[in-house]
Amino acid sequence: MSDKPSLPAGWTGTAPDADALFAMAEAALETMPDVFKPHIEGVVISVEEFAEDEVLASLDIEHPYDLTGLYEGRPLTERSIGESGGMPDRVTLYRIPILVEWIETGEKLEWLVRHVLIHEIGHHFGFSDDDMHSLEDMA
Repeated sequence: MSDKPSLPAGWTGTAPDADALFAMAEAALETMPDVFKPHIEGVVISVEEFAEDEVLASLDIEHPYDLTGLYEGRPLTERSIGESGGMPDRVTLYRIPILVEWIETGEKLEWLVRHVLIHEIGHHFGFSDDDMHSLEDMA
């Protein structure tokens, strides 16, 4: 038996890439309660390095490290029953800001990806940031 500490399974010595974060997001979606799953089936999940400057400006965010995720679409609460067509709703996870937050907080990366994803999906359901913070405080 070796006295050397073992590396975590699957660790390659580099920061998790976009594919790894996407796999974590897919795993998080699988853990969503069944009641939500039909309502999020069409939501597209993507992973990008950072938000584009135009996105940051539109949200009045100065530093790209301050945005870990973004929901783009029309919340369910603002749709009519017969509405169809248009672009699919999208949740984008921003890899570098998530990794920075992971390093700064020491949280498990899978938990952090799940947290950001669920927060953005909350916008899909029409929840405001204040609503979600209240729900988190109650949980």
